[in-house]
Amino acid sequence: MRILLVEDDSVLRDVMVRSLADAGHRIDVATNVEEADHLWRVQPFDAVLLDLNLPATASPTSGLASGLGALRQARGRGDRTPVLVLTARDRTDERIAGLDAGADDYLGKPFDLAEVEARLRALVRRAQGTEDIVLLGELKLDRKARRFSNADGPLELPAREFEVLWELMSPPGRAVSKRALSDKLSGFEEALGDNALEAFISRLRKKLAGTGAGIRTLRGIGYLLEAEPGTTSPSKA
Repeated sequence: MRILLVEDDSVLRDVMVRSLADAGHRIDVATNVEEADHLWRVQPFDAVLLDLNLPATASPTSGLASGLGALRQARGRGDRTPVLVLTARDRTDERIAGLDAGADDYLGKPFDLAEVEARLRALVRRAQGTEDIVLLGELKLDRKARRFSNADGPLELPAREFEVLWELMSPPGRAVSKRALSDKLSGFEEALGDNALEAFISRLRKKLAGTGAGIRTLRGIGYLLEAEPGTTSPSKA
C-alpha cells in the first residue's frame, strides 16, 4: 500500500515509517497540516494515518488549523481515501469529532504497531471491496500474508513487480491506468517512466505463464489482469 503518514512526533514517526516499510508499504510523510493537505491533493494514497494534534502555520481562516481541518477539506472535495486517525486525546467528544469529520477508524496513543497495520488492511479491504484471499486461475493473492502463489508454491517477486501485480489484482478484471501504476511505484520526487513500467509488465507476463492469469494491454488506458481463455474467472475465497 502507499500510505500518507501525518505525524509531528519525530520519534514515533520514525518508528512507524520503519515498521510500515518493513511490512512492504511505501510511506510519504507530512509533519504539519499544510504538508499533509498538499500531499493529499497531489498524490493518490491507499490510506492516510492522521494525527489530529498537528501544528499549523497557515492562517486559521484557511480551514487548516488542525488535522481535523485537513480531513474535512479532503472529504469536502470528494476524496474517499480511508483514514485512520491517531491521537493521544481520549475524550469521547474528540473521538466523535474525528469520526464526524470523515475518519474511518480511530486509534488512541499509545498503540501497538501491529494493530495499526491490521486496521489499515481492514480499511483498505473495505474501501476496495476485496477479501484477504483473491484467486484468478491458479494465481492466489494472500493479502494478510502479503504473498502471491501458484500451483507450484510461492511466487517470488521483486518489490516493484509485486506492487504492480498487487494493484492489478485489487480486484482482477479492473482496468488500471499507467498513471495509477506509476504513482504507486514512484516516490514523491521521482517519476516512473512508461518504459520502466512496461518492463515490469513484460517480466510479470512471463512469470504468470501457466497460471491461467494474464495481463492485457488496453491501448490508451492501461492494463487489466484477467483469466485467460479456458480458465476460471476471478473469485474470492
